Amino acid sequence: MQTNLIDTHQHLLDSGRFSYGWTKDFPALQGMLALEEYRTAAAGLPIDGTVFMEVDVNAGQSAREASYFCKLAEDPDNRILGVVAAARPEHPGFEESLDEIAHPKLKGIRRVLHTQPDEISQSSLFRKNIASLAGRNLTCDLCFLERQLPIAIALVDGCPETQFVLDHCGVPDIAANAPEFWRGQINELAKRPNVACKISGILVYAGATQRTAKGVLPWFSHVVESFGWERLVWGGDWPVCTLAEPLAEWVTVTHDLLDLVAATSAQRDGLLHANAKHIYGL
Repeated sequence: MQTNLIDTHQHLLDSGRFSYGWTKDFPALQGMLALEEYRTAAAGLPIDGTVFMEVDVNAGQSAREASYFCKLAEDPDNRILGVVAAARPEHPGFEESLDEIAHPKLKGIRRVLHTQPDEISQSSLFRKNIASLAGRNLTCDLCFLERQLPIAIALVDGCPETQFVLDHCGVPDIAANAPEFWRGQINELAKRPNVACKISGILVYAGATQRTAKGVLPWFSHVVESFGWERLVWGGDWPVCTLAEPLAEWVTVTHDLLDLVAATSAQRDGLLHANAKHIYGL
């Protein structure tokens, strides 16, 4: 049974407007991978709307990226329901930078942290700035590696009023098939009621023979058990997902996972679209 989707993790790489230094090592992520290309990848899929997720543009371009995609989101034909923008909470002037990009379609911010020194998110300034998001009704997507999950927990504890969304199930090393540390950290993080978990990206972290519903079922089942159905959202992670499988295959695997765990209609609806509306304020 297929249920319509809100894709809460849509990356659009517009190489004509922005620069993406981090993609240099990924040939599949070169060139124009913007809205028209996403539409082609999503053709025939039951995706009703998306949340644009910042793409770690080069320094000095993040405000322009946010403003450009918020403007795109004004056109309902583009089906961009909200924007999660890049931000630098470690810098003074963070709140002024949020004022600069304020827009009705701006729903949250994200700071890519898995490529940064661990101590960045541990400063009092970083935590103060993330805590300030609650007063603006903005979310914070958590972009941490599995080994950094204890740091993510400490950040959440310092900002109890902010709504967090854990990207990519906390980036488990599925290929290594050693989930014990990840499982324990997910259990701990899920005790914080202001954290939701995004089912996205996990096929990229799986080995070639694991990129099936049965292959990733233990990790999916664990986040369902830990967070409960009401704190889960779904993301396509296009075009990064294509490093493993096309977007269409990830949609198929998602529905297969829901079949394997015998999810009810209400549980499917929650994960695939209803929770996103509530958590991101769409």
